[in-house]
Amino acid sequence: MKFLAVHPSCLMYSKIYLRLEPLGLELVAAAVQQGGHEVRLLDLQVDTHAHYFRGLRAWKPDVVAFACNYLANVPEIVDLAKATKALLPDCFVFVGGHSASFIAQEFLAHGGGAIDCILTGEGEAAVLQLLEAVQHDRQALHQVPGLVRRDGQGPPPQFVASLDGLLPARHLLRKRRKYFIGVLDPCASIEFSRGCPWDCTFCSAWTFYGRSYRLKSPERAVEELEQVREPGIFIVDDVAFIQAQHGMAIGEAIARKDIHKEYYLETRGDVLLRNKPVFEFWRSLGLKYMFLGLEAIDEEGLRAFRKRVTLSENFAALAYARSLGITVAVNIIADPSWDRERFEVIRTWCLEIPEIVNISVNTPYPGTETWQTEARQLTSRDYRLFDIQHTVLPTTLPLSTFYDELVKTQRVLNTKHLGWRALRSAASIAARHVLRGQTNFVKMLWEFDSVYNPKLQLADHRWVRVRRVALSVSIPHRFVSSWYVSSPSPFRTVLEAFTSHGSTLSDQS
Repeated sequence: MKFLAVHPSCLMYSKIYLRLEPLGLELVAAAVQQGGHEVRLLDLQVDTHAHYFRGLRAWKPDVVAFACNYLANVPEIVDLAKATKALLPDCFVFVGGHSASFIAQEFLAHGGGAIDCILTGEGEAAVLQLLEAVQHDRQALHQVPGLVRRDGQGPPPQFVASLDGLLPARHLLRKRRKYFIGVLDPCASIEFSRGCPWDCTFCSAWTFYGRSYRLKSPERAVEELEQVREPGIFIVDDVAFIQAQHGMAIGEAIARKDIHKEYYLETRGDVLLRNKPVFEFWRSLGLKYMFLGLEAIDEEGLRAFRKRVTLSENFAALAYARSLGITVAVNIIADPSWDRERFEVIRTWCLEIPEIVNISVNTPYPGTETWQTEARQLTSRDYRLFDIQHTVLPTTLPLSTFYDELVKTQRVLNTKHLGWRALRSAASIAARHVLRGQTNFVKMLWEFDSVYNPKLQLADHRWVRVRRVALSVSIPHRFVSSWYVSSPSPFRTVLEAFTSHGSTLSDQS
């Protein structure tokens, strides 16, 4: 069969700093190719809707699969699914991905019959069984693990048997030079582990994976890395190098193979401090950039997010990363309850430290504990505003003032690390990129004001009200969704715990 895998467009407020290759979709595409099907992959982060529709008319795929990892992409996917069915009525259309897994029945309802099913969980684990049913016996669809249809669902979703099982189908992407993260331009992505053992209140990784944590073997990791052409590598693990022995083994294999790359990874402050030798070794291998999700700069905030790390540990981790010469970006979560004084405290702190500071807005997502505690307070249920740069919860300040303060705080990043100042400090890097025809990083330096604009953010809310958008997030009665009902026991154990006990789950790690 002809299988078209589609990644939706960039989120409005993330396209400045990074554009990552759709690694999850590449893994699904690889599984489908391994099953003998003809596969194409289209990434609307770098291609256009016009290109998508031209491909539909010319190639006429039998199956179209959309990836939905972010709520803000739901309306776009629904529109494309409906248009796809209008052009190709017999085409089987399904959606998978992280966010889709938590809102399966809602997604199907929005599709109005244009979406044949949602494939929850890890798509590469069940996609071949799904295609077998589509091709030979559609009555067997209800036997596919993780499949949800409006008239029923299959067995619980399954994890892939091993992270070593597949190499992503990177060759299917047409415009690989478009992927970057900050200075790493171009940049590929790679996965060394999957899952997260922590249970932060704002995150759904631990509910999606049932708190499991799986590792790719060092041999397979290096085999994959050898095949990557890009000089920059973003390690997509939720928390890199939790297990020191595993991180060291991959590093030693890279050294033996004499692979030279520059690396960017995400980790936690306590993991960094606990596994210093690993990060020191990786610094010698080319680790240049690191993202630390601090989330808060006070103990009360850390407790509220259940970060399970102390303020002193976070600050010690920042100091240690500086000592290694690693460029660090940190994230702080702005709560809608903040007043002017709180924003000013954050701004002062941001200016006092050398690190890159990103400010995101506390947003309840399906699958998170925050969704259970805050969803009934939503001031907007439009999917497009769930992009961590709009607020969908009540603000203490007037909404316009909240956005003024938010952008004023985010502007610290622009003042310190973008524009002419950044170009002067990174002139040689920028020049090398431009000489190679790479302009992603250079363009990034000048796009802040075109995206971060309080008037635009406020206008997005007004636009939603004027349009009276039909596609809106459903508020939970309790944490019972298609994902919960179809979840295997590890998922149910975790989800039932915080449904019944809320934040008392902190004792179960």
